[in-house]
Amino acid sequence: MKERAHDSDTDDAVSPRTLRKDAVNYKLHFRNINEQQVDEICLDFFYKPHTITLLTATVLSLMYFAFTRDDGHSDNNLRVGILVVVSFFLVISVLAFPNGPFIRPHPAIWRMVFGLSVLYFLFLVLLIFLNWDQVKILMYWLDPNLRYAKREADIMEYAVNCTVITWERLLSHFDIFAFGHFAGWAVKALLIRNYGLCWTISITWELTELFFMHLLPNFAECWWDQVILDILLCNGGGIWLGMTACRFLEMRTYRWASIKEIHTTTGKIKRAVLQFTPASWTYVRWFDPKSSIQRLAGIYLFMILWQLTELNTFFLKHIFVFQASHPLSWCRIFLLGSITAPTVRQYYAYLTDTRCNRVGTQCWVFGAISFLEALACVKFSQDLFSKMQILSVLLWLLCLALITLLCLYGMMWYEQNKLKSISVQSEDCDDRGVGDSCGLVPDGLADQRDSLGSLQPTKRRRAGGKNRFVNGRMGKE
Repeated sequence: MKERAHDSDTDDAVSPRTLRKDAVNYKLHFRNINEQQVDEICLDFFYKPHTITLLTATVLSLMYFAFTRDDGHSDNNLRVGILVVVSFFLVISVLAFPNGPFIRPHPAIWRMVFGLSVLYFLFLVLLIFLNWDQVKILMYWLDPNLRYAKREADIMEYAVNCTVITWERLLSHFDIFAFGHFAGWAVKALLIRNYGLCWTISITWELTELFFMHLLPNFAECWWDQVILDILLCNGGGIWLGMTACRFLEMRTYRWASIKEIHTTTGKIKRAVLQFTPASWTYVRWFDPKSSIQRLAGIYLFMILWQLTELNTFFLKHIFVFQASHPLSWCRIFLLGSITAPTVRQYYAYLTDTRCNRVGTQCWVFGAISFLEALACVKFSQDLFSKMQILSVLLWLLCLALITLLCLYGMMWYEQNKLKSISVQSEDCDDRGVGDSCGLVPDGLADQRDSLGSLQPTKRRRAGGKNRFVNGRMGKE
């Protein structure tokens, strides 16, 4: 009884300390996801705060613009004032906002990206409290030429003479927008890094166009345009290029030397250019043979949010009447593209790592932006959405859910069989006493084999401090 009482007292004494230690480890772990730190700094000058210098330059520049420029034109005053407000908000973003999960080419750039996303979020909040006349005044103030803008659906015809297929007609579709379509899918593949997810999003998006064709006429396409040009060439080619770049970056050895240690001019220039490449590349693994329903639901939500963001692109330019080539369109695309990179990284960490119990800040802002854009579209085009066919929307959601679940099941089945084959090969090598020397095992496959071993009930291992959560070894069970 004394020993038991002594053990109980010891447990009571250790338990609060253990809880505090776990809380500290959790905070440090979330900080690495939300605010990545630079471990090895090559040039100290570019990574020191310089807050006093920045404050002095800010105040002096503000004094210069305030007292030297001509303020006789009220319209120009408002434009310059808004531009200066945005500029100084970015300065505050560099000082106060988190780095995010990336540190290349410099954490300050990703802080400014986060600052721009916050500004865009606040702009959308303001927008939904305006009426349609005020929105038109704001748009015409930004660009007076928008008074004469017309919808693409009003000046172009879609899905006409689909039986006429000629080389001239096919080549006419390869324009700057086709190149942007191809490049966009290459970037998406670099962000998602999974063939199955990319192809599922590609196919389901074509279904989305079919089901929303009664609202957006430009979704109407000929079958050969949709299947051959869109899915196979633009989507498929972009996915292949992006995944090829992923495999190259996975196989690359990341050993960074300080620019001070490089003595040749050519070497210094090469190192400066490589600053715009990733500092490291992690093997991304969305699926696990023993993935829980929570992870599958998270991946399904990820795909739905992706479809919503794509839909917002077409609804915004149709409702607010501006062309796809207008700066309002491509500036939004570039902004959301920059936001998506840290968003996908933070969401992947939240979905696959058991130590991450909340989403990153950039991921939260991205989700809020997507829903606010959809809300703005519905508010300012109620006559358009009144024509919505409820049956088509319900069928779209049902088809999207079924196709997504089938694709997820197929990818999980593939992952499970691949891990089994890796385990069998490893056991054969161990039986022969050769180990991994019987064949070169890539880093990604080695991580998968370790993951399979960690999932065995009789071989539960404690994750060491040096194990990286981004290897996908821990599924959220």
